[in-house]
Amino acid sequence: MITDINLLDLEKTYTYADYLNWEFEERVEILKGKVSSMGATPNTFHQIISGKLSGFLWQKFNNKALNFFAAPFDVRLLDKKKSTLDQEIYTVIQPDLCVICDENKIDERGAIGAPDLVIEILSPGNSNKEMKYKFDLYEEAGVLEYWIVNPADKTVFVYVLKENQFIGMHPLIEEDTIQSKLFPELDFKLEAIFN
Repeated sequence: MITDINLLDLEKTYTYADYLNWEFEERVEILKGKVSSMGATPNTFHQIISGKLSGFLWQKFNNKALNFFAAPFDVRLLDKKKSTLDQEIYTVIQPDLCVICDENKIDERGAIGAPDLVIEILSPGNSNKEMKYKFDLYEEAGVLEYWIVNPADKTVFVYVLKENQFIGMHPLIEEDTIQSKLFPELDFKLEAIFN
């Protein structure tokens, strides 16, 4: 067991098997084998938005045959080999919110494989990770719909996977109504989460 993050060699490539042996306070993810700190605890506005989005997901999906989860919840993304062996999984992320339809992807340790919908909420210091690195990871893993929520600008960017590539929808602002392409019943005015 490793109990101090400073004992990790950040140049080394790590797997989910390694991740299971870490017991330190810092929250981390593994992005293609590289350790990525999740930074400080999310700020209050981030948590308010996350809570409101969770409420909408609960209202819309409570009686449906799918599951939604809020961070911290480990999602193990599979690479092109699609190996599910712990020592061959190089990406472990904790999306702010995710929806998973296939119950076979859920186990006692979290989820294995791409969620259907991922919602990430930007915080100071994580924008680059969410906008670039996770965007690429989610696209490669086959996430069908990806929302990036920007509390500072009160905007939401929606990406839908078509032919293995994310296609961006028109950016949404506070006055707009968002409607999931994947789950049309998931629709609400954005002002409800930003106010």
